[in-house]
Amino acid sequence: MIFKAVGDGRPYPEHGLRPGDWAKVPPRQVRLDQLITTKRELDLQSLLSRDSTFYGDLFPHVVHWRGELYLEDGLHRALRAALHQRVVLHARVLDLDSR
Repeated sequence: MIFKAVGDGRPYPEHGLRPGDWAKVPPRQVRLDQLITTKRELDLQSLLSRDSTFYGDLFPHVVHWRGELYLEDGLHRALRAALHQRVVLHARVLDLDSR
């Protein structure tokens, strides 16, 4: 098992962070098996691309809400980590439970 669950959409409320705002959230380690995805499908070409993070954040974006960790952005990076047999991932985690 790679992820805790595969979701379809964001069950948490809108957080209002723009892409540039995520840079202020410090990255930390997250176990892949604790993540719930917010996307059911991925683009295989993006998964296999060497420069898939060239225009984006190096760290996936995770939202902590109601005790769960939702992978909002970075599904391709998380899957790539799993393919390299890693169990943890460095991600930016926004805690909506503490807001």
